[in-house]
Amino acid sequence: MFDGGTAGGGAHVKCKRTEDATHRETHNARMGETPIQLELQLSVKPLSQPESDRGLHPPPLLQLPHPTEDPPQVQQQIQLQPEQQQQQQLSESNSEHQAKPVWIKHRRLLLLLLGISFCAAMIGLFYYMHHNLYTKTNNHTGPVTPCLSPACQWASARLSSSADPFTQPCDYFLFTCESDRLTLDGGGRLRGQGIPGHPQNRMEKSTSPERRGKNEEKGGEREDKTMNRKALLLQNLRGTLETNNRPDGSAVQKAKRFYRSCLDTRSLDTPGAEPFLTLIQKLGGWAVSGHWNKTNFNSTLGLLMRDYATFPFFNLYVGKDPNETATGKSKRYIQIDQPDLLIPIQWNSKTQKSEAKTETLRPFLASCQRYLALLGALPGSSMIHVGTFISLSSELAVAASPLQHRLTKGQLHQRMTIKELQRQAPAVDWLGCLQAAFHPLALSEDDHVLLHNLPYIVQMSRIINKWLNKHELSTSGPLHTFMFLNLLHTLMPAMDSRFSQTAKNFSVALGNTDREAPRWKHCVLETERGFDSVLTHLLSERIAHREAEEIIQNIFSSIKSKLHELKWTEQTSFDLVMKKVQSLVPRLWTTTEISSEAELDLLFSKVTVSANSYFSNYIQLLSLWQKRRSKLLIEQTEDADILSLSPSLLGNELLFPMGIFIPPIFHPTYPRAMNYGAMGFLLAKDILHLLLPKIYSQSETVHAVGECVWAHYLTVTERAGRGGAFSLSAAQQQEVWVQYSALQVALQAYHQSLKQQPVDTSISGLSHTRLFLTSFSQINCDSDPFREFMPMEPSFLITVICAKSNLCSTGLQCSIKTQNSLQTC
Repeated sequence: MFDGGTAGGGAHVKCKRTEDATHRETHNARMGETPIQLELQLSVKPLSQPESDRGLHPPPLLQLPHPTEDPPQVQQQIQLQPEQQQQQQLSESNSEHQAKPVWIKHRRLLLLLLGISFCAAMIGLFYYMHHNLYTKTNNHTGPVTPCLSPACQWASARLSSSADPFTQPCDYFLFTCESDRLTLDGGGRLRGQGIPGHPQNRMEKSTSPERRGKNEEKGGEREDKTMNRKALLLQNLRGTLETNNRPDGSAVQKAKRFYRSCLDTRSLDTPGAEPFLTLIQKLGGWAVSGHWNKTNFNSTLGLLMRDYATFPFFNLYVGKDPNETATGKSKRYIQIDQPDLLIPIQWNSKTQKSEAKTETLRPFLASCQRYLALLGALPGSSMIHVGTFISLSSELAVAASPLQHRLTKGQLHQRMTIKELQRQAPAVDWLGCLQAAFHPLALSEDDHVLLHNLPYIVQMSRIINKWLNKHELSTSGPLHTFMFLNLLHTLMPAMDSRFSQTAKNFSVALGNTDREAPRWKHCVLETERGFDSVLTHLLSERIAHREAEEIIQNIFSSIKSKLHELKWTEQTSFDLVMKKVQSLVPRLWTTTEISSEAELDLLFSKVTVSANSYFSNYIQLLSLWQKRRSKLLIEQTEDADILSLSPSLLGNELLFPMGIFIPPIFHPTYPRAMNYGAMGFLLAKDILHLLLPKIYSQSETVHAVGECVWAHYLTVTERAGRGGAFSLSAAQQQEVWVQYSALQVALQAYHQSLKQQPVDTSISGLSHTRLFLTSFSQINCDSDPFREFMPMEPSFLITVICAKSNLCSTGLQCSIKTQNSLQTC
């Protein structure tokens, strides 16, 4: 037994030493040698098995006699040993020759099995390494480096107090936006109310004090629960204006002093109406106060336009002609529009005319009487002035028309010279008034202007002439009363709170129940109107330009890749879109004109700001505003709009405003997963909306993805196959595709950034992918203009994107439906 075991062990050792040779021999055509066959046979047998199990028996020569046998028998066996040995050798030889066909028969199968096993092992090893790398890249389930910056600590506290989409998926993804979560207002200031090329769009500065705040203060009731992007930006600017931790230049000091004087409402109430009455006397007085010099109508109108940014009979803007913009021209023009009338009006679709709202006339009359009473008018005389004011306002209202009607009639951007305009509407001294409004610019009657409602301008001129020629009213000066009540509304934010309270009461009487915006927000907006370049400079100092540019470039690069993945309906559409996209240069929208505080100090050197008189400061503000308007008319460059919140196209540049790169949405010390999950998604969504407004008709993918995501939603909400389910419209499918694609683009951009810089930090110990998706969930209620087309809460997209295998390290198990059973969209 000892010898037999040694022989088997020796064969095994020999096989081990010849493994490499065996692999080489698998490629040979002839391998029939018996030693190799034996080596292979022995090598595949487990050494732990007993000999009997291995099927190997020692030859009879090696078998010892049993000790109970007699000596004669033993002697007989010894004598017969040579003969038996010969017979044994012959037997072994015969057995060996008989075994050869069996080995040859199974040799190829054994070698094939060995080859398959080797290949399977290599494939398994490769898969393991790739899966390990993919998991680390996408999930980062290993140890993560915590971010310990103050911004990260604040973010960690906020995340810990928010609902976690990975622990309560069903409740979380089906929640409503009324819950306590950060919500973002994706729209910027809505200027121009849809007029293409209008100065109140995102590329131009507004000159209307009321319009600028209407959309910003909308939704004030929910401010205690939620925050939108505009509110976040204003909070940031508020912190800048209220911080005094460094020596500031004179321009910065003036901006902060203006802001503080605006907050001091007590100083506004002390003088009452006296500041306004004093100003009226400087303008020649009016009949209401009892001292009127019967000043010329056009001279008074010119003064109101030049010094007080008040436009009673028409509005003035500065902007481009969209017909020229399409050809690459950037010249700006004076644009003349119908005014924002104080009297409430409505459009009568039957008569195709506007008219004063009958039900609002009584409260409107009461508010006008209250204004005159606060200004010291006697009750008997005030009724005459209020009556003529309402009558004149009603006549002007009939000539006005809504934007959509004017757009249908082709009344927008009608070009003519000032000389021709004078001929069409002679009651107004157009050249004199426009020269006053844009002082010190030199204008001539041959300069072109753009009109947005020429029929109104013509009718307005006739109405003014009629009232100027009413001799029986010459002592009451109805046109001056009309102009000064408009001036009152311009200056009301800087006057006694009794005036603003009267305006608020009238608003409530009209059915407006929105809560008034906090005073600090109003003061930040007013400060920006006059000191925008100062605030832009301060914000630029606090923005992480390098990090912002990096995420912009990565998101835009991922969007270009996404466009190649779409299934386009026709090659022409794809070529046009890609040509447009390839020509764009995305960048952060900054102002290069003002580069230092010294230049700012020089620019505001003639501005005086009092610490105790907000009324006089407000007059300075209106003067600054007028200078900004004149500057827009002569310059070709675009100043960065600090309050803009959406990317804009300017020539071949795709501009991203600085005001969106602020906490809590973005911070340079955040983990990149957090920045890409929130800011990356918002950027991608805004770009897709801007560049692909008609993508539904251009790509079949939009419909397929929209339906797939909707199928996920119906399954999870148990509405599939029930009558409560409804099909998505084209606009809804497009919005679902936009938001789902934006999330995919942001995630792809984040992975690309990890390839460039593999190291990233984390918050609260979350894996990077989970932190990315959790950060995205914090902006779930983004209230952009397209929100009405989103049929579900955007956070539900997390369940759809996590249906992709190996993406989310933590399975989103929902009590309604397991997400792993859903298809990948």
